[in-house]
Amino acid sequence: MQYIFPPASPVALPVFGEDATFPVRRVYCIAANYALHAAELGGDGREPPAFFSKPTDALVPDGGVVSYPPRTENLQHEVELVVAIGMGGANIPVETALDHVYGYAVGIDLTRRDLQAQAKAKGRPWEMSKGFDHSGPISAIVPATRTGHPVKGRIWLAVNGIVKQDGDLDQMTWNVAEVIANLSSLVKLSAGDLIFTGTPSGVSTVIRGDLLECGIDKVGLLNAKLV
Repeated sequence: MQYIFPPASPVALPVFGEDATFPVRRVYCIAANYALHAAELGGDGREPPAFFSKPTDALVPDGGVVSYPPRTENLQHEVELVVAIGMGGANIPVETALDHVYGYAVGIDLTRRDLQAQAKAKGRPWEMSKGFDHSGPISAIVPATRTGHPVKGRIWLAVNGIVKQDGDLDQMTWNVAEVIANLSSLVKLSAGDLIFTGTPSGVSTVIRGDLLECGIDKVGLLNAKLV
């Protein structure tokens, strides 16, 4: 096949302990999946799952430099457990959902909160508050054969050494299996898909020069420098 210009290189992430990489197909995210964070944003109770997407080239592998995005005065961090799908399917039952997981990673869902608030106020899509360049720092993927399927464990993020977010995976409103089942009722999942599973409370504004350090028990650590 002849292209009119060279196609973009495929996006792939390192896999802990492996020479092979994980090819990324799509990046999905669930909104407000921790009750206290939902309350920070004005939510109330166990709301139905709401999903959005990021482009694959928004991902920044661990240790990468993150360019501060334009047209925002309120960039915020959201540390998240990321699920890497190894086997696809549609309408996946909760009972077998974890069979579709290849592994896990630590991710940060960077958000232009001011643009998001403006879009919400006008009932408009808020994709540009989430899907901008460098909006998805992510660690290497750790296979589930090494980690198991974490249902509890500390999830935290520090800015310049000061802890801002400090929660536990068992605080998720919808657990990993439920997230996979819900999402697969909307779209057919495939190997290579990533799912950011939501963030605990404590999100805060970050500026150029800040160093973000975060981690999840048994999954790994992630650093990102804003420039």
